[in-house]
Amino acid sequence: MPLSNSGVLRVLHMDSSARSGISGRDRHGSHTRRLSSRFIDRWSAARPHDAITYRDVGTAPPTPVSEAWIAAAFCPPGRRTDAQKGLLAESDRLAAELVAADLIVVGAPMYNFGLPAQLKAWIDNVVRVGVTFGFDRARPGEPYWPMLASGKRLVILTARGDYGYDAGGRLAAMNLVEQGLKVPLAYLGIK
Repeated sequence: MPLSNSGVLRVLHMDSSARSGISGRDRHGSHTRRLSSRFIDRWSAARPHDAITYRDVGTAPPTPVSEAWIAAAFCPPGRRTDAQKGLLAESDRLAAELVAADLIVVGAPMYNFGLPAQLKAWIDNVVRVGVTFGFDRARPGEPYWPMLASGKRLVILTARGDYGYDAGGRLAAMNLVEQGLKVPLAYLGIK
């Protein structure tokens, strides 16, 4: 994992459960919030100088992309109107957090076999041509390439209402959580 010049890792800690509480402490609390909180607590105890940015897309979800957002994202930056820049401002902030992070820790519950909609909205906001990945049809071979620094790592902490969703399990084919995160983020160069 790349370190900043000071040896400090930059950690992006994300929660995506719609439940704001933590299981075991709050009534109807989130198991994934408990997992991610414990992970970050232990990480911070072992590496107290690392910089941790917290993003809660579960209780403060990103705006889903719209037709106007897509038009703004595909408009060359120098030609964007003020309104288009405004439409992309949140996405720019979210992408900047991702670009800055060395380690991405995501608490992701399984909702109906997949990601929470608010986490999918975050993915849609950070997977951006010209920002987090490049595209050029004239490029020999693969026209797509990741634009993020190499060495970024992803930790997925998930909870489900049943067992057997892991590789080889009876419900493994129905687990769209890990793949729903791994595939788009690997596309950007995050493993």
